Amino acid sequence: MGFRKGDEVSWNTSQGETHGTVQERRVEDFQFDGQQFRASGDEPYYIVESAKSGAKAAHKESALTKRS
Repeated sequence: MGFRKGDEVSWNTSQGETHGTVQERRVEDFQFDGQQFRASGDEPYYIVESAKSGAKAAHKESALTKRS
């Protein structure tokens, strides 16, 4: 699978499904927005930007779905 910068993706939030754009792929442990994330080549995280709010968030690859 895997996503690239600029890919349009969707994910679920407590308010329902939202969508946005992949900004960056992370494969090493990192901090984002005050939280620690454990990323790896087998379980990458992606920084995504919400199309609606412009807010950025980190999501596991398994939480994202590519939009067509």
